[in-house]
Amino acid sequence: MIDLRSDTVTRPTPAMREAMATARVGDDVLGDDPTVAELEARVAELLGKPAALFVPSGTMSNQLGVRVHCQPGDELVCDTQCHIYNYEQGAYAQLFGVAARPLDTPGGVPTTDQLDAAIRPDNIHFPRTRLLCLENTHNRWGGRSAEYDEVRAACELAAQRGLARHLDGARLWNAAVASGRPWSDELRRWGGLFDTVSVCFSKGLGAPVGSALCGPADLIRQARRTRKALGGGMRQAGVIAAAALYALEHHVDRLADDHRRAHTLAQAVRETPGLSLVDDRCDTNLVLVDVDPSLGAAAGFAGRLAGHGVGLLAIGPQRVRAVTHLDVDDTQIHRATSALRDSLPAGRSSASAAGSY
Repeated sequence: MIDLRSDTVTRPTPAMREAMATARVGDDVLGDDPTVAELEARVAELLGKPAALFVPSGTMSNQLGVRVHCQPGDELVCDTQCHIYNYEQGAYAQLFGVAARPLDTPGGVPTTDQLDAAIRPDNIHFPRTRLLCLENTHNRWGGRSAEYDEVRAACELAAQRGLARHLDGARLWNAAVASGRPWSDELRRWGGLFDTVSVCFSKGLGAPVGSALCGPADLIRQARRTRKALGGGMRQAGVIAAAALYALEHHVDRLADDHRRAHTLAQAVRETPGLSLVDDRCDTNLVLVDVDPSLGAAAGFAGRLAGHGVGLLAIGPQRVRAVTHLDVDDTQIHRATSALRDSLPAGRSSASAAGSY
């Protein structure tokens, strides 16, 4: 099976497993794990932040980011399609008594007019607007890399209006590499716009588990305390931190290969009757595809692809997602593009239907 469901399906490489097996460890809850400490210092440096906290998942990292900025009765502003709002169980409300105000943005980033109108006045009837949450790259917008100037404008307005800024940068590595600039410089540039930044090691970087929250030392101390309350305190966590460190050293530059393969797949989608590339755009390693109803529902289409040895994820009634990653090579991508055509119903080949789509 060519598994394109997500970049979370990667398995540790042999060299990464060796790094894990030989990692120096201690009790991280007691502050004694040297490999975790090394990872936290490295990530903080990359994002240009004073401190970082290693956590089990991106969801926990984002929720800690919300918690250090918000109290019960506060409100965060976000995009309607963002991960924090759609895929984290409303944990900010469940756990922390924080409300969300989602905005229908033009591409994942609110305009300054939208944001300005969404910030509530100081009135006893309203929640207190305290936080702007943005995402880069943006999952439900097809791995879109946010435009730096648009994000800067939103963050500057948020700061002027007294809002903190948190970035869900689970795939920020991809955005940095896709920028064409030195990726370490790009990470620091993005980090400078936000108070806190969450980054993930278990997606494109290929580590088996883990994310980090980066920010000011006092906020990271608060996050460490809340991490313990949520059950995220880990003991000999250096075993998994070593995988993240290995990924930072060896798996960032190669993200460009994932992007190139995603572009190949995206072009095949454009050329396949009944399929369309969402927003006709592929910035990084995510390919979002709308399936014409004449080809059936997304789940059925994904099922036919599975029969041809390609795993996709149905993410809507007529939408599927494919994600390239380090466990998929050029040969497999070419097989996947052939499977797209082979999965069409009889009589719907590219040649016979080209004039209709």
